[in-house]
Amino acid sequence: MSSPLIGDIQPSPTDEEAAAVATAIELLWPQAVTGSEESASSQWRFSGRWWTQSPSWPQRSY
Repeated sequence: MSSPLIGDIQPSPTDEEAAAVATAIELLWPQAVTGSEESASSQWRFSGRWWTQSPSWPQRSY
C-alpha cells in the first residue's frame, strides 16, 4: 500500500476556492485554551432538582 499524496489536488483549486478552504480550516481548528482562568464556581449544585425530591405517586405494595 502506498502512502497518500499530500498537497497533490487535481484539478488545482482556484484562488477563491483555496482562500475559502483556508478560512474554513482556520475557523474550525481548535483554539488553545489557557488554564489560568478559573470560573466563578465549579461546584455542582443538586439542591432542588427533580431527582432529589420524593416521588409524588403512591408506593406499590407487593
